[in-house]
Amino acid sequence: MKKLLKIVLIIVCLLGVLLALGVTVTIGWRPFFGPRARGLTSRRFDATPERLARGKYLVQSTLVCFDCHSDHDWKAAGMPALPGREGAGWVIAEEGLPGRIVAQNLTPDRETGTGTWSDDQLARAIREGVGHDGRALFPMMPYRNFRRLPDEDLASVVVYLRSLPGVHNPLPPTEMIFPVKYLIRSVPEPLTEPVSAPDLSTPERRGEYLVTLAGCADCHTPMDRGRSNESKAFAGGNRFKGPWGDVLSANITPDKTGISYYNEALFLEMMRTGNVMGRQLNAIMPWGVYRNMTDDDLKSIWAYLRTVKPVENRVRRTAAE
Repeated sequence: MKKLLKIVLIIVCLLGVLLALGVTVTIGWRPFFGPRARGLTSRRFDATPERLARGKYLVQSTLVCFDCHSDHDWKAAGMPALPGREGAGWVIAEEGLPGRIVAQNLTPDRETGTGTWSDDQLARAIREGVGHDGRALFPMMPYRNFRRLPDEDLASVVVYLRSLPGVHNPLPPTEMIFPVKYLIRSVPEPLTEPVSAPDLSTPERRGEYLVTLAGCADCHTPMDRGRSNESKAFAGGNRFKGPWGDVLSANITPDKTGISYYNEALFLEMMRTGNVMGRQLNAIMPWGVYRNMTDDDLKSIWAYLRTVKPVENRVRRTAAE
């Protein structure tokens, strides 16, 4: 009997070791312990006219903050945020998400928004993906892109968000399905060093940086088992279904199946009007926000897109075609 118990104990120990090794080399232990997060600081960002202006520009154009953090007028051209509800958050209405994903009320309402958050809680959420309550944010919030946001621009964004009128908008909490709610704990990465301004010495470098902040690849790069297929970067084909309809993202590489027929003038017209040679784009492509970017920024994005690898991928205009 003792011998049998000893054998059973050895088997259990071996299984435990194998399980521990399996977890270590696959998902890791982070899903069990919570996201990596640096300690919060007491830093505060002084509100200056320069920061207020820069933050407004970033939030209302390149970073597309209000596109996710506002409910929309679905019938109006460009699907603008509902007047007076800009930044007040909403339950994201896209189909196929792993549960209920809620974009936080960013206005400084003290009960339902960020009015009780410190500057560093906002900063950490924006660039590092850890919420004010220590939870990992669903990476639909593009904090992995925003990691490149330099410190001064980050300060400007926080200053501008603090200046918004507070909107009382009670929202339910985000509630993701198992195991996604645990797996996303592995995504956030702390930033413990200053982030300096990027190299913007050429239009192409400036464009690559802006494309990252604007999240172009997030929508326009095909997904393979939940991961971006980098070999087909910007080749389109991702499906987006919701109040805006059922659409597929376009191939924006310079391939003949992409936007090889574009020139700079057509690109700027598309980004300003959502119109391509008489065809109106679905507003899930947030041209209604990108139109607020300067000509120089849009031209730099165009210059960069001309340098990406052409990928053959003919995409239907709608998923129903």
